[in-house]
Amino acid sequence: MPAMTDPYFSKTVTYICTHNQDGAMGVIVNRHSDITVARLFEQIQLETESLSLLTKAVHYGGPVQTERGFILHDILPAPHDEFNSTVIINNAVALTTSKDILEAVAENNGLKNNVPSKMLIALGYAGWTAGQLEDEMAQNAWLSLKTSLVEEVHALIFDVPNHNKFDLAMGMMGLNLANLSYSAGHA
Repeated sequence: MPAMTDPYFSKTVTYICTHNQDGAMGVIVNRHSDITVARLFEQIQLETESLSLLTKAVHYGGPVQTERGFILHDILPAPHDEFNSTVIINNAVALTTSKDILEAVAENNGLKNNVPSKMLIALGYAGWTAGQLEDEMAQNAWLSLKTSLVEEVHALIFDVPNHNKFDLAMGMMGLNLANLSYSAGHA
């Protein structure tokens, strides 16, 4: 919401990966860090010849465990190799937290079917304890966009530049930021 002043979340688009009785976990998809994939690969001792991959920015996924990597990616076509730690979120996106996905991408340069064609590499995640996100939603701290259309999900996470993702999400909800109040009331 416009009133969100928390510097971690102001004008962010956060893709919720899990939400259950234990809490919620998501990855901010529209804020890059100052780390490039080249620097990340150097730190984890991976090599690749893909210049387009190396020049990409690593995203700031959220304030929790900022030293840990989270890779959102498209669903691999079957049959495909499983990565060590992958959760299929829906029909459009999976989340992998194991290094083997980066090794596969570095080695194959995206030329084989066992690597994702679209991915977002992030350090850190956003997390909420049980009931916390629901409380924040009830206080009008967040807007929620639900879509199961693969094209829309991919646009928000992978295809649209970071500086346009917030406006795209607002537009997908039929909203314009200028028309939203900075305060909300309850009747």
